[in-house]
This record gives sequence, structure tokens and C-alpha cells, in this order.
Amino acid sequence: MKAVYISEPGGPEVLEVRDVDPPVPGQGEVLIDVVAAGLNRADVQQRRGFYPPPPGASEVPGLEVSGRIAGFGSGVSKPFSVGDKVVALLAGGGYAQQVAVPAEQVLRVPDGVDLVTAASLPEVAATVYSNLIMTAQLQSGETVLIHGATGGIGTMAIQLAKAFGAKVATTAGTEEKVSTAKAFLGADIAINYRDEDFPESLRRQNDGKGADVILDVVGAKYLQQNVDALADYGRLIVIGLQGGTKGELDLGVLLKKRAAVVATALRPRPVAEKGAIMTAVRDAVWPLVADGRIRPLVAKTFPLDQVAAAHHYFDSGDHVGKVLLVM
Repeated sequence: MKAVYISEPGGPEVLEVRDVDPPVPGQGEVLIDVVAAGLNRADVQQRRGFYPPPPGASEVPGLEVSGRIAGFGSGVSKPFSVGDKVVALLAGGGYAQQVAVPAEQVLRVPDGVDLVTAASLPEVAATVYSNLIMTAQLQSGETVLIHGATGGIGTMAIQLAKAFGAKVATTAGTEEKVSTAKAFLGADIAINYRDEDFPESLRRQNDGKGADVILDVVGAKYLQQNVDALADYGRLIVIGLQGGTKGELDLGVLLKKRAAVVATALRPRPVAEKGAIMTAVRDAVWPLVADGRIRPLVAKTFPLDQVAAAHHYFDSGDHVGKVLLVM
């Protein structure tokens, strides 16, 4: 089969398509013929040498796929059949024509979604639901601030938070993306972070109140501003480090607000935890996709042999929604 490998840390040019032996499903795993794979920020960080795969995971990048079940390892208890259309959450290995994955991390494709588009869903749905709902306990009527409005995480988070009855504020870097966040994605407040101080702008547009929950992909660069933007009893959930890993935090402000800062990562979690998250996604998110309240958004697709071009496009930040590789 064909799979993508990283020849050395660097830019998109270090991605190589190689002919390799297909994976053999182990205990509790299913084998999937991959139809499409989603690009994620973690793939870029792995390509640059900053985010190695967890122990035992494939060196091939890719954290989410769609496809058809091709076979089984021993001990698979979930009721799948060969040929079932599925999506899977991975620790790695998605940029390939086949992947073996624990059955707990596999779901059938939600109703009404074609098999290529479905690859845009598993990683972002699992990340957003586990953080906004399971960790932050976002409630109807609360205000959530989501950074990175038009990326894969942002587009899912805005729609899911709205579906759960939250008031949604978001940030973006251009007026076009600000307009997209409001008119197309349904954000109540959209802030151009290049032109405005987002904590002040949020309070001005939210009756003087900060955010009950903040979902942050930036990290250190936004740490103090995020704490400033929190409401009393607010929860800052850090899921990305695009803006660095080390920052200063005024604990006095955090104490005064009785607020919390939580950092989470999905990729290194044990299979049992990922399985519980995927089950929750199936029960809570898939119905919202099926009835149209959440629309999977695909910016562009690339064939596998154009993986470097796909990463160049992803790195540009011009996309609204997910970038996919099609096998």
C-alpha cells in the first residue's frame, strides 16, 4: 500500500509517499480501507519534529480517517461487518491506504454524510465534544469564546456550542473570516484579533461579561489575555500550543475570579478513554450532524500523492473548514 512518511523534520517538502506493507490488525483492532484522511495541526507539528507519535503508534501522520472495514483482528466485540462505512479516531497512521485501529475508536458514518466528507469529522468532533461538554461542562445560556473561528476545530466548536444553546464568541484574523464566522457559522460575536483587544471587545459586546468557557488553540501567547477574558467561575481549556508553551500567569486574577485553567490532549489518551469519547460523540453529536444542525465543512481535497501541496495549503491558513487527503 501507499503511505506518507516524514523524511526529516521540516516543511511540507519532507513528506514522502512510499510503498510499504499493509498493517495487520491486532487484538481488538479492525482493518480499514481508507477513503479519505483529515489534516490536523498535530500533523504539522509532527512534520516539524515537535510532536512525535505516542509510544507504539504508527510513524505515519494522520489522526482521522473515513473508509470501509476490510477485516478484523481477534477479539473484536463491536458489531461491524466487512464493507461497513466508518470513521476512526487514530493515534497515527491515517495518511495511508489502510490503517488498523482499535474497534472502540471506530464509528459508523453519520446519516446523510458522504464517505469523503466524513473524514472531516472524527478528530474535531471528539476534541470539541470532550473539551467543551465533558471537561468544561458548557451549559445552555453560557458564553463560550472559541479561538480560530474558521479552522477545523473552530468551525465544529461554533456549531456544536450553538446547538447546545450557548452564546458563541470567536476570534479570527481577517474581516472575511469574521464575516464567515457570523454569517455562515452562526457565531453571535466575532472579533478580529489583529484590530481589537479581544477581552475588551468581548465584554463590550457581551453586556460587560467575560466568557464562561474559552477553547484555546494558541497557548502561551494568549494565556494572560484569556484569563482576563474569563468571567467569574470561568474555565479556560487549552488544547493547542500554536503560540508557544511558556507564559506568565497572574494567579491573583485567577483566584479573584475563582476560575480554572485546564490543558488537555486527545492523541495520547488510552484506548478506553478514546472509546468513551467516541461513544459520547456517536450519541450526542451524530444526531446533530444527521439533522443538519452541524454541517461538516471541507475546504479542499487533495490526492494522496499531493500531500505536500495539501500541507502548503493548510499552512497558509486560507482554509475554512477541513483539508482532506483522498486515497
